[in-house]
Amino acid sequence: MTGFFGALAEAWDELRVHKLRVLLALIGVAVAVCAITTITAAGDMLRQVSTEVSERQSGRPATLDISAYPTGQEAPGVEEYVAAYEDITARYEIEHSSMTMWAQTPIRFPGGTMEVQTNAVSAEWATMHRFVVDGGRWFTEADEGNLSPALVVNQAFLDALGQRIEDHPTVMIGGENPVLATIVGSYPNTWVDEGPSAYTLVSSQLRWATPESLLNTGPPRLEVWVPPDMADALTEAIRRDLAGAIPGSQSDVYRMDNPEMGMMDQATKWVILGVSVIALLLGGLGLVNIALVTVRYRIREIGIRRSFGASSGRVFFSVLMESVVATVVAGIVGVALAIVILHNVPLDTMMGPAVQDRPGFPVSAAVTGMVAAVAVGALAGLIPALVAVRVKVIDAIRY
Repeated sequence: MTGFFGALAEAWDELRVHKLRVLLALIGVAVAVCAITTITAAGDMLRQVSTEVSERQSGRPATLDISAYPTGQEAPGVEEYVAAYEDITARYEIEHSSMTMWAQTPIRFPGGTMEVQTNAVSAEWATMHRFVVDGGRWFTEADEGNLSPALVVNQAFLDALGQRIEDHPTVMIGGENPVLATIVGSYPNTWVDEGPSAYTLVSSQLRWATPESLLNTGPPRLEVWVPPDMADALTEAIRRDLAGAIPGSQSDVYRMDNPEMGMMDQATKWVILGVSVIALLLGGLGLVNIALVTVRYRIREIGIRRSFGASSGRVFFSVLMESVVATVVAGIVGVALAIVILHNVPLDTMMGPAVQDRPGFPVSAAVTGMVAAVAVGALAGLIPALVAVRVKVIDAIRY
C-alpha cells in the first residue's frame, strides 16, 4: 500500500515538473469530460422536453380514450354517457379521468358575436396533459358549483375581447340559454394567427347548454390515465363494460400516448454516449503524444533509477500513474465545469418549451465521465510505460 501511494506522489511530482507539456493535453481531456457530462445532461433534457410535448398532445403514459358512437336510429342521451363513464371510473378506481366535449359556442365580443371552439373538460385534464396557464389559474373543484361558468381562454380570445386577464374579465355566452361567463385563466396561442378558443368545465357546460347542442359535435368522450402495465387489460375490460352500459353503440377504447417513446429515448441515449466517447478518446490521443515525448526526454532519468535498483514494475507503474493522475484531475475539472454550465444555462428553454419536471444533475453521467477519464489515462499511459520499461540501463545513461 505504501508503494501505491508513493507512486501516486511521484506521479504528481512529475506532473508538476512537466506541467507545461501536459497542460494542453489535460485541457483536451477536461473539455472532453465536460462534453460527455453536458451532452448526457442535454440528452436527458431533450428527452424530457420531447416526452412532455408528447404528453401535452396525447396524455401521460398510459392515457386511454374511451368513446361510444350510436349505430341505430336513436342516439343515447348525454346523461347515459355521464352515468356510464362515472361507473367505469368508480369500478376500476381510476384516479385521473376527464370527460371531454367540444362545441362551437357563440361568444359576444365587442365587435359582434363569434363562434368559438370551446373544449369542455374536467379539472384533472390539465394534470393528464401537462397543461399550464400563463395568466390567472386553471379550474378548481370550487368552479363546478358556480352559476357563472368559468373559462380558460387563449390570448387571441383576450385580444378579441380587448381586456387583460388581470382585469378579471367576463363575457356573455349567447345561444338559447345566454349566460355570463367568468374568465379565470389564459394560455398562449398554440400557433400564429390562431383564432379565439376556450376551455370550460364539463359540469358547467352540462348545466347551461341545451341537450341538442351537446350532441351536435358528437357524443362525449372519456380520457383516463392508468398504469402502463394495466393498459391492455383495462382496454378490453372497459370496451366490454361500455358496450353493455350503452347498447346500440360502437364502443372504442384506444391508447392515446405513444408506448414506443421509451425505445426512442434509449436509441437517443446510445447515440449521445457514442459521440461523447469519441470526444474523450480524441482528448486522450493528445495525452499519448505528450506522454511519449515526455518519456523520451526522461530516458536518462529512467536509466539512473534503474541503476539504483528500481524494478521494471515500479517504473511501469510510475509512468502509467502519471497519465492516470493527470486525467483524474482533468476529469474533476471537466465535471465541475459541466455543473456550472448546467446550473446557469437554461437548456430546456433553448430546446423548446420549459419543462415541468426538470431532470436533476445526472450523477451517472459524472461517474461515467470520471471512469472514462481514468480509462483514457490508463490507455494513454500504457504505451509510454512500455517504452520506459524497455529502456536499457547502459543505453539510458549514455543518452
